[in-house]
Amino acid sequence: MSKITVAIDGYSSCGKSTLAKALAQKLNYNYIDTGAMYRAVTIYCLRNDIIRDSVVDKRKLIECLNEIEVSFVYNTITKTSEVFLNGEHVEKEIRTMQVANNVSAISSIKEVREKMVILQREMGKNKGVIMDGRDIGSHVFPNAELKLFMTADNDVRTQRRLDELMSKGEHHSFEDVKRNLEKRDHDDTTRKENPLIKAEDAIVLDNTDLNKEEQLVFVLKLINDLLLTKDEFNKPLAKH
Repeated sequence: MSKITVAIDGYSSCGKSTLAKALAQKLNYNYIDTGAMYRAVTIYCLRNDIIRDSVVDKRKLIECLNEIEVSFVYNTITKTSEVFLNGEHVEKEIRTMQVANNVSAISSIKEVREKMVILQREMGKNKGVIMDGRDIGSHVFPNAELKLFMTADNDVRTQRRLDELMSKGEHHSFEDVKRNLEKRDHDDTTRKENPLIKAEDAIVLDNTDLNKEEQLVFVLKLINDLLLTKDEFNKPLAKH
């Protein structure tokens, strides 16, 4: 059966990664969390005093870009791809509030996005990939066979993010987490370089009232219908 590219865009804490990971496992596709790539760059910047109080030393960052290598390694135990920064496993560190508070400032820089997009396109050039982020369907893979745009109620998103942080030992107030999400939404949708927008042919998936299993079933049906149509279209014509 043919393989396709699935592009998942949407707001923070809408469950993009959760859905993408589940789809990748079901379909035996590669999963690429592009947000994790920008978070890894953010860690590098925090460690090297390139960003302070969300203010980026842009000149220094551009000079250091060639020293920043972001890669994914498949974890056979968790059955997911995990992010590495210059060979160091940083999957846990990239999920902290400190990184969340600074990643938008890093991801808005043109030169950073250009480097990450080159890596992303290389990772997905052979199809059979599920990629989530902010500009996948609109910029990275505008010809993806399936584009999803995920959204959910703000309070629902906030609670999901709060639960995730608490499960990792980080304790924050509901209000602080909500403010962080609202700021990231604003930064993502208003930045100059490839802002978060819904591609014209993207299917909106509002999962405010959907559980993980329900949204997985919904998207798997979309993919199955697409694959059946694609294979039927590519079937050689019968000779008479």
